[in-house]
Amino acid sequence: MKILYHHRIRSKDGQYVHIEELTSAIKKLGHEIILVGPGAIEKEQFGSDAGFIAWLKRSLPAFVYELLEFGYSFPAFLRLWRTARAHRPDGIYERYSLFFPAGIWLHRLLRIPLLLEINAPLLNERSCYGGLQLTRLARWSEEYVWRGADFVLPVTQVLAEFVSRTGVQESRIVVTPNGVDREKFQYQPGRIAAKQALGLEGSLVLGFTGFMREWHRLERVIDWIADHPGAPPCHLLIAGDGPARQSVERRARERGISRSVTITGVVGREEVIRYVAAYDVALQPAVVPYASPLKLFEYLALGCAILAPSMPNIREVLIDEENSLLFDPDDNESFNKALRRICGDDALRQRISENARRTIEKCQLTWDHNAERVIQLFERLGVRGQTKEVAPEAKHLIQD
Repeated sequence: MKILYHHRIRSKDGQYVHIEELTSAIKKLGHEIILVGPGAIEKEQFGSDAGFIAWLKRSLPAFVYELLEFGYSFPAFLRLWRTARAHRPDGIYERYSLFFPAGIWLHRLLRIPLLLEINAPLLNERSCYGGLQLTRLARWSEEYVWRGADFVLPVTQVLAEFVSRTGVQESRIVVTPNGVDREKFQYQPGRIAAKQALGLEGSLVLGFTGFMREWHRLERVIDWIADHPGAPPCHLLIAGDGPARQSVERRARERGISRSVTITGVVGREEVIRYVAAYDVALQPAVVPYASPLKLFEYLALGCAILAPSMPNIREVLIDEENSLLFDPDDNESFNKALRRICGDDALRQRISENARRTIEKCQLTWDHNAERVIQLFERLGVRGQTKEVAPEAKHLIQD
């Protein structure tokens, strides 16, 4: 089967990880990927933003930037059309972006089956957090694309409900959460060895992975560590960076525990495992209500004792007292109580850790399973491409 994978992302972050992992898993099944998207991203360091595009977004009036976003659909459509004529794909797999109907136009013109992956309700998200100006155009483009796909693949059931409210039939909605690559986590360092490699032996390590934002409220972890000295001492290990870094470091200095906090800065994808493997308690302190956090699946695969907010999208994967300990996201004392309990109970952490590892297989939370689902959906749409041996590097990249 030959699949045209279409996206518009420019930041080399978790979005890029999702694309790389899923396309690799599809190729392992013997199918071919033609990747169409901004080519500059391939040259960037992991963790980089969208460069010139990010500068435009900061510099231009919002409505001008949004018009440019929509205008990009026209050259993107021409590039897709030329690619489809040259490679004759059996199906289109698209990562949803707002103001971006180019893939649907190709789908309708050439009658190529299309699957649409949805990671966020971007109309809602940008209206709340980004100051969206062209609301009517944004609503039209979102509903047009969601309704136009053969199947839509939201990453959570909560997100599926957003999709359903726009009129998409439930039979065309297939919830597909994020996952992990089992092979990458097969040979993981033990927790003791991981701590020794980082100079953290003797500490109870509280860990967070990813991009630190103010709404993660990591300062309250600093306050908890400062207010609960004990044996073993707690150490906060953050494998990542972000705009909240300065406030976290400032709070650690103010509370006199700077030596109990390590922030690595941006960590390459291949290096993340050696940090997460050292976590005694993995923190998911906050999350938007529709997300499927990549870090959560890595925490599970590495057998971390997870502390997370009790929210519907989180409870789709985590079960309180079984593979995690959950707290009320609106109650700071609930967070403190849960953190105190999980840090003070070795048996609880061990039980949660063991169940966390089992969750990956039990719930099939892997990229391989997601790839199989993608192929099955294309087959339901009548695609019958033949599988073949495809080298890992055999990916056509059509750049801007």
